[in-house]
This record gives sequence, C-alpha cells and structure tokens, in this order.
Amino acid sequence: MSVAGVNDATKRWKEWCDNVQAQTTVNRAESEADKQARIKRARADYAFFVNYYFPHYTDDPATGKHTESAPFHIEAANKIRKNRNLKAAFKWARGHAKSTHMDIMIPMWLKCQKVRDINVMVLVGKSQENANTLLADLQAEVQYNQRYINDFGVQYNSGSWEEGEFVTADGCAFFARGRGQSPRGLRYRNHRPDYIVIDDLDDDELCGNETRVNKLTDWVKEALFGALDGGRGRFIMVGNLISKCSVLANICATDGVLVSQVNAIDKQGRVAWASKWSIDELRDMERFMGYRSFQKEMMNNPITEGAVFKHTWIKWKKLPKLCKYDYLVAYCDPSFKGTSKNDYKAIKLWGKIGTELHQIEAFVRQCSVAEMVRWWYDLHERMIVAGVICYYYIEANFLQDIILDEFTREGNLRGYQLPIRADKRKKPDKFQRIEGISPLWERGFVFYNADRQNDPDTLAGLEQTLAFEKGTSSHDDAPDADEGAIYILQQQTRIKTFAPKFGRRPTSKNSW
Repeated sequence: MSVAGVNDATKRWKEWCDNVQAQTTVNRAESEADKQARIKRARADYAFFVNYYFPHYTDDPATGKHTESAPFHIEAANKIRKNRNLKAAFKWARGHAKSTHMDIMIPMWLKCQKVRDINVMVLVGKSQENANTLLADLQAEVQYNQRYINDFGVQYNSGSWEEGEFVTADGCAFFARGRGQSPRGLRYRNHRPDYIVIDDLDDDELCGNETRVNKLTDWVKEALFGALDGGRGRFIMVGNLISKCSVLANICATDGVLVSQVNAIDKQGRVAWASKWSIDELRDMERFMGYRSFQKEMMNNPITEGAVFKHTWIKWKKLPKLCKYDYLVAYCDPSFKGTSKNDYKAIKLWGKIGTELHQIEAFVRQCSVAEMVRWWYDLHERMIVAGVICYYYIEANFLQDIILDEFTREGNLRGYQLPIRADKRKKPDKFQRIEGISPLWERGFVFYNADRQNDPDTLAGLEQTLAFEKGTSSHDDAPDADEGAIYILQQQTRIKTFAPKFGRRPTSKNSW
C-alpha cells in the first residue's frame, strides 16, 4: 500500500474509533447494583450484550432504525460459547454480519465472562493486510468502547498495541495472519491459540484453480489447525459459498465440522434476517444482480454457467391454474444407476398454454428410486384433486425391472398403478437434443413458476441447466427431463392443431 493509502486508512480508522467512543456513552449516575445486574445479564444473554455494547452497529442515526440480531446470530454465539472445542463453518450470505459477530462481538463476549473464555485469538484473512484491517475493528472496540470499558475494565495496553497484533491489559492476545502464512509458534506466554477464525478465505481467482484450493485446504487443516493445543480450542471458518471448488466447500465437507448455512431467503420464501432486510429489498437486489449472481452471493448456490443456456434467459412468472393449460406432461429421467443415492433423479412437470412453456413443478434429487416413485404418485394425486389430465412419460430404456418393481410396489400400496408411458423415439445425441430447445429460452417462450423460486428442487434443476455444455461431466438429468417434456408438449399440440388437407395442390397465382 502506498504512503497515501496508509495515511487514508489510518484516518478512516481514527474516525471510526471516534464514532465508537461517541456512541457508547455511559450513564455515570447509575447505581452499582444496576451495573452489576446488567453485567450478569450481558454475560448470559448474547442478544442483550450486542444491543447494549454495540449501538454503533445496531442503530442507524440517520433513520433511527434499530436492527436486532437475527436468531442465527444468537444460535451461533451460544454454540460457540458452549463448545470450547468446536470445529465449525458458518456459511452465511453476504451482508449477514459474519465478520462482525465472529471477529468482534463473539470474541468480546467470551472475553468478558466471569471466567475468561478466550486467551489467544488468531484472525486469518486473504492477506496480512486484509487480516490486519479485520483485526483493527476489534482493536477499536476494546480500546474505545466506553460501555465495555466501564463494565469490564480498561483494555488498552500501551506496551503491546500494534497493527496486526496486540495484548489487552488483562493478558488476552490477538494476532492477524494472511492465508498461507506460517502460524507455527503462535502463543502468548503459556497459552496457545484457543480461538481461530478464518474469514472469507476464498476469492474468485483462487477458486478457479483446484490445485491451489486443495493446497490451501491442506494448510488450513494442517498448519493452521495445528496451531491449537492438540486440536483443543474453537476453530471457525466463515464466508459465503462463492464456488463449489473452494476451501469453504472443502471444510464444510469434512467429518466432524458443524455447518451453519444461512441463505438470504429460506426454502419457504422467508427472509433470514428480517430486522435488516425486507423481501422486496432482496427481490430488487436479485433483479439488479441477476439470478446467477444472486444465487452465488446471497443463496450459497454458486452456478457455473455453461455454453448453452444463459442466466439472463431465466424468466419467472405467476402461473395460471392447472386447468388453464392446453397440455400437461410430467417427464422422468431416473438416471442409469437406479439404486444409487448419489445419482440425480429428475421429474419435471411442464405445461403449455398458447405458445408459452411453463415449468410448474420439479423433482431433482440425489435419492433412491423409491423416493422418486413416491413423489410421482403424490404428484398424480394432486392432478386428480385439481381435476386435470397429466401425461406421464419416462425414457423407454429406463423401464427396467428395478424401476418397474418400485412402481408396482407403490401402486399396490395405493391401490392403483400409475399410467406411465414410454418415450420410444430414437433419440439423437443428448447434447444436440438439449441444445436444440435452448432457443425457446433465449426467445422468451419458457417461464418458471414464481412460487418455486426458493424451492431446492427447482434450483437444483436450474443449476444443471445453466451448467450444461458439450462434454460436461456435471449432472444433466434435469435438462434431459426438460427436453423430453417439451418434445412431447410440442408434438401433441402440433398434432392437435395441424389439420392436413388432401387433394390436388392449388396452383400458385404467381407461377410461370
């Protein structure tokens, strides 16, 4: 960083320190009994702790709006406090205060307990500079937060107060480190690190190189984790999932790691942090960012876009009642490995109304054939209740004994057999078939059910569709089911509307 850059950063930090000091004024007239009662409550009640000691984070002076901690903030703090040997990954959407709570508020909460619950903290960022900046926010609090100082004593220690590392007056040490830097030998007096937080380690450049991702994952699990005392201590990673090839993804997939995932909007369409965001704000954000970017940044669902379908082609719409459709088709691609729970099974319910094609429902899961069959029977019974006819198709080569057995078994339980038809056409190459329907998306004839925008099956199917390209090794069961349903819809409506005429061909008026 240039000298000018350093000076500017220093100026901003001092301004923030002044702000912390100004907004944490203390009532000097309160009784000692009131003070002690507050301290007792603050040590036990994390939400109260945040509200009282950090109004500069929770209150907006310009609007007067107060933002309460979300339930997931409180739950995370309590889990961290209760488990001194926690290994956890907090996979939270952007703008959901990951760093604020994990890097500042929770460590300060642990520090102020009657018996101090933290001795040496290491904060790890993308670089040493980044880590220093993150740690500086915590440093500002312990040095200038008047409410915290009033209740828990002066924290500033003039002899050990530097950028990137400091020790408080009561002997609690804090260190900043950049990714890949050696953490070996980190300790303060007789204490080794007992709280390590890894903050947003991944970036787009790193995630584009699987070898680098795996190497850094090894560093996290070996050198960094080894800085703890034989694995004793809290080992925490925070970030949003920007890529499935990432250190965060690898840590989340590790046995023994507690994973907390918070998406901006949950599966039921509810806002995760309702005191900060409204659903309208998030939908406006989604419209501006686009589907793919919003999924990556706010929904922990990074989608690698292929060469065939574009995220800008994805359109959502409030769909009509089932009885309004000209034709309904549910098409199934159950995958070749019928018994495997690691393979995706896909069923797509599509409807055609005029020239528009609507994806109404989706089943896209890594599951057994039995689970898939049960869902299909449930779908059929919903069609009966709605009073509509839906045609059911499955690829002919999938009508194997194991699949037929599951249909027969479920049918015997329900008292009827599902009327499934085989798609017996001689199919061309899969890539050609799926690529052949992509202009329908591009030209705006395809719409997805707006009521299913947060449905995990719909999102899994969209991810496969957007990632589809020639020679891909990713799953393609969902776009294959889309192609099958759309082919049948187009065929049936063409046959229905086209009336051939027989007889002599009329002579063209402008023929020679």
